[in-house]
Amino acid sequence: MDSAQRKTLNNLKMFENRLVLIEGGGYEKIWLETQPMGGEMYAKRNMEAGINNQLLFMEHQRADGRMPGSIALINNRITPQFDKFQGFCFPSSALNMYYLMGKDKEYLTLLYITLEKFDSYLWKTRDSDGDGCLESWCKYDTGEDHALRYQDAPDSWSKETPPTNCKAVPMASLDIMSFSYSARETLSVISSIQGNEDRKNQWKRKALAIQKTIKDYLWIESKDACFDRDKYHKTMDVLYHNNLRAMYWNSLTKPMAERFVKKHLLNPEEFWSYMPLPSVAVNDPLFRNIKTNNWSGQCEALTYQRAIRALENYDYDDLIPQLGKKLFHAIGDSCVFVQQYDPFTGSPSLISLDGLQDSYGPAMLSVMEYTSRMLGIHIEQDHIFWGTCKGYESEYEQIWGNHSFRIINNEKTAQAFVDGKKVFESGKDLKIITDLSGNLLYIKQFTADADIRSIKTFKIYP
Repeated sequence: MDSAQRKTLNNLKMFENRLVLIEGGGYEKIWLETQPMGGEMYAKRNMEAGINNQLLFMEHQRADGRMPGSIALINNRITPQFDKFQGFCFPSSALNMYYLMGKDKEYLTLLYITLEKFDSYLWKTRDSDGDGCLESWCKYDTGEDHALRYQDAPDSWSKETPPTNCKAVPMASLDIMSFSYSARETLSVISSIQGNEDRKNQWKRKALAIQKTIKDYLWIESKDACFDRDKYHKTMDVLYHNNLRAMYWNSLTKPMAERFVKKHLLNPEEFWSYMPLPSVAVNDPLFRNIKTNNWSGQCEALTYQRAIRALENYDYDDLIPQLGKKLFHAIGDSCVFVQQYDPFTGSPSLISLDGLQDSYGPAMLSVMEYTSRMLGIHIEQDHIFWGTCKGYESEYEQIWGNHSFRIINNEKTAQAFVDGKKVFESGKDLKIITDLSGNLLYIKQFTADADIRSIKTFKIYP
């Protein structure tokens, strides 16, 4: 934890007069697939960078609605790049920043406009064959660098018409459909915050229409998972981890997610390998255990970073400590933070395409976020999440504005304090959710034997 916090300081950079948190580990830009999410996670340590990691993408949205897939500093100038989508880990993080920054109404309005324009752009541009399913046109659209399932697709693509003469693309894409779902779901939430119930319901209906298309067109009932379709509308039979990504965007129904998790995610022959979460199931013919940047096999730190929200969205909080412990063990005493890990040994792949790698942002932020869920404090909208995971003795404090939140975990109990006043004492392996004043809202269990009855009433600590 100390090493992650210290080395993350290396990734704070000035883009002109704007402080941002770059991806790091050899990646000197802010990318749409990582850095809005990364900035939001880091905001409790540096609010300025957290806000800029959202605003720069919104401020550089094109007039037609397209958002930059990455933003670089070139010749000391902020330079938006539109040659790929590069994922879309943006809406939920940008919305949470509205709460973390103090509920700025102008920011919320800008976020609404940004998401509405981007969703409109997707549907005007990315359904080139009119089958009702949005498409990926290049490997970097979904951030799957060198993924074999893309076959001969280009790495990047800046044109507003799809490439021709490729074997797979334009590809009907679970990821791109999930971009739209996430945008629409967040637009519904923003409309609710703004008090517009009609607009809230309208966006909710539009989001559910996306979810229905995903289920009808990309979900294979007999295989308990979603699969993309190639340009001939043929199902691409590659068992990829992107179903977990869809859970991050909340675009799967709860029954779909449950079936994927039970059948595939927790299957040690597929995704629950020694080091869980390979990019492609380890028993799939297209799996490759390549040590350099390649989304055809090894476990990605970015997948660990996204997995937290994915699992929380569907009430799989009990899996978060299991993944956190695996990641901590893989990083080990060396405290070198890299992009990929061997699924069979957990060994970090230390060699990037540019040489030795360290200070890779998603790995360091994952360490901080898993720690906050397991043993510390996480702030989400108007809620505080307190972690009481077994097996550790620790003290974790979060200073937030004029307030402090502190939790002390020992072998058998956890004690929580708000502004120095004890608000509860509990047993272990619980996730306890309170409001910002420490009043109990609800409790989740990290393990089946966690004793919810062990929590002492909040009323006895005025």
